Amino acid sequence: MIELVTKHPSGGYILEELHVGMTAEKIIPVTEARIGQFAEASDDFNPVHMDEAFASKTAYRGRIAHGLLTASFGSAVVGTILPGAGAIYIAQTLGFHRPVRIGDDVMVRVSVVAVDPESARVELACEGFVEGQLVMDGVATVRVPRRRRPAKD
Repeated sequence: MIELVTKHPSGGYILEELHVGMTAEKIIPVTEARIGQFAEASDDFNPVHMDEAFASKTAYRGRIAHGLLTASFGSAVVGTILPGAGAIYIAQTLGFHRPVRIGDDVMVRVSVVAVDPESARVELACEGFVEGQLVMDGVATVRVPRRRRPAKD
């Protein structure tokens, strides 16, 4: 059973608040600007992402977004919604199933699939969809805080 959650008022869920089935979703548009910024940040200027003339001659018949750009949308959910602030990535598996293009809206879904109280680690199923079609999936392992710091007076 899934329980759709929103951002915690404090900015992040602590370990004791997390349970299997908690799920968060976010829709992120793929734009020319995002692709350009990701190319700059990653130094990946593969012409299949940057050059329409080149990309139109590939099996994709046009430009596609970087796979790791799409995967980073999962990080946006993990770092800001579920678990949110304080979560630290330990590991991530990824599978890419369909190309993502400029103009697509990627709906990212992150769900808690396991909680390990001893290690303060949580496993999260991460999926990305465009128009209901799975474009990417994987499992993230993140470390989360055990308790909140007291508010400053």
